[in-house]
Amino acid sequence: MKLKFTKMHGAGNDFIVIDAINQPVELTAAQCRQLADRRFGIGADQILVVQAPTVADTDFTYRIFNADGSEVEQCGNGARAFVRFVTEKKLTDKTTIRVATLSGVIAPRLASDGSITVDMGAPEFALASIPFDGSGMAHRKEVDETLWPLEIDTPSTASLRARNPSIAAEMIDTKERDKPLTWISVVSMGNPHAVQVVDDVDCTDVATEGPAIESHPRFGKRVNAGFMQVVDRSHIRLRVYERGAGETLACGTGACAAVVAGIRLGRLDSPVHVTTRGGELLIAWDGDRSSVFLSGPAITVFEGEVLI
Repeated sequence: MKLKFTKMHGAGNDFIVIDAINQPVELTAAQCRQLADRRFGIGADQILVVQAPTVADTDFTYRIFNADGSEVEQCGNGARAFVRFVTEKKLTDKTTIRVATLSGVIAPRLASDGSITVDMGAPEFALASIPFDGSGMAHRKEVDETLWPLEIDTPSTASLRARNPSIAAEMIDTKERDKPLTWISVVSMGNPHAVQVVDDVDCTDVATEGPAIESHPRFGKRVNAGFMQVVDRSHIRLRVYERGAGETLACGTGACAAVVAGIRLGRLDSPVHVTTRGGELLIAWDGDRSSVFLSGPAITVFEGEVLI
């Protein structure tokens, strides 16, 4: 089958965007992996499929597939790429559109200056909704946030204990002393996130800790692992190891989750500039049950056709 596609990115988080309104599309997990492969395919963190609306009072349906072929609930950077795509392809003339996703309806809007802001909805903290099993864990409170002591299996505990010297002896049972422990915030932005505060994202072993957290048995549907460095009250640096994609250059929902956690911890004030390895994002949140707003770039790179 020959498939038309558009390659896009949002702050380096890259996508294959496919119009499933004007061409028949039914992708298998294996085909998604083939398309996302950076040597044997096009290459992407996620594949975004644009469909006709299937939910009342929406303009489109939006499906998201990770590089490993798994379908996921939400993607903030992808939502901005979605808006740019449907606008450039003249699939809509609206500046604010309502889009159905697996996690609910989002409402991205295109400003007159070309910038794109997405209403990502309110964050969810109920453990069953994330889902996260906190049973038997000695959590603690910091301002408005609950922090959970997550034990992770990694080859070495040295870097984490150097970063958190006070907690190893207090919180880890004798039989578990060889497992590193990290304090995390858990939040859903339509998809699950575990956020931890680190001193320096450049010195954090994301390649080791990321997959250990992603597949931790406490998370029923795996989790996106965020590593947040607080620069000042309006600026953070962030790295995210994404479920099913590995570390990406940016993660929109990860940026939202990190800012929400930072505000609840009393360390940030909205709006917050988020520096990722791929570019800058801006997150605004008024707290409580209000929506999180994500702003940032969405760039078209090239178009083409591929045989799958």
